[in-house]
Amino acid sequence: MPVYTLAEIAEKIGGKVSGDSRIEIGGIAQIDEAKNGELTFLANPKYKAELDKTKASAAIIDQKVDVTPAIPYILVMDAYYGFLQAFTLFNPQEKLLRSGVHPTAVVHESAQIGENVAISGNVYISANAVIGNRTQIFPNCVVLDKTEIGDDCVLYPSVTIRENCCIGNKVIIHNGAVIGSDGFGFAPHEGKYHKIPQVGKVIIEDDVEIGANTTIDRGTLGETIIKKGVKLDNLVHIAHNCVIGENTVVAAQTGISGSTTIGKNVVIAGQVGLVGHITIGDGVQIGAQSGVSKSIPEGEIYFGYPARPIMKTKRIESIINNLPDLMKRIKGLEKTIAELQNQRADISAKK
Repeated sequence: MPVYTLAEIAEKIGGKVSGDSRIEIGGIAQIDEAKNGELTFLANPKYKAELDKTKASAAIIDQKVDVTPAIPYILVMDAYYGFLQAFTLFNPQEKLLRSGVHPTAVVHESAQIGENVAISGNVYISANAVIGNRTQIFPNCVVLDKTEIGDDCVLYPSVTIRENCCIGNKVIIHNGAVIGSDGFGFAPHEGKYHKIPQVGKVIIEDDVEIGANTTIDRGTLGETIIKKGVKLDNLVHIAHNCVIGENTVVAAQTGISGSTTIGKNVVIAGQVGLVGHITIGDGVQIGAQSGVSKSIPEGEIYFGYPARPIMKTKRIESIINNLPDLMKRIKGLEKTIAELQNQRADISAKK
């Protein structure tokens, strides 16, 4: 593993050193696991006390955290991002596959394969497919007709990309994901459901990451679009003709119904369900296990089933949690009222 001085690390991550900048750092670790000669980081103020106990030789400190550690440190605007930059210094990304086509791969003669592409065993590349430069395709992947894949992409094992899809540059697709599967379109007639052909297109823009066993459907017509910088977790389902805005993140087991438009910089937590034909505004946050049945305006935080503005949901939850006590109070009041009515009846009878 490489060794850097604290000054060299600070220069590479855009930070300012306080303390001995000549200290040599040979690795990076969490604050409670770091050892002498390693660098740690502090991004969350609640872990301030851990700095006094850490055995790290130095730390990356966020400017927003009001703390001055006893050990040398690098002050940065964003300690979590600084940690990422430092981490890649000590753990550079390796190219996992050698360039070339494995003997067991099947590549159609009309497919266009770029420079320094790696195609592993049992891969199938269909007619008129285009594979960009330096793209790596792991075993058992399938790329069907007229699909275009850009430069520097990685398709991990058993990824399927159906016909006529378009994948941008620097896209990472994890094991078992399916891009361009048929949308859920059936026409009911005389007691049966008849399949509607799905000939639309799926477009994945640059710098997108798609988790394992995630599915992104095509529509009958039109396009399903995943825009630049989107990050999808494992087991996410995106239905036909959806549009997911730039730099949006979607956590595992979320399902997004057809023709829904999601803005940019949206955060959707795990196991969220969204109905179709709604719009989620830019910067929206949706809490885990929420059920979204209506459009959400820009910048709102929603949570619950059904999803509501988060403070309203918290008030409702508070009332629900207090229902047993409220019932006791109601029964007590009913008893008191009954006693007063009986007293009034006795007084009236004596008159």
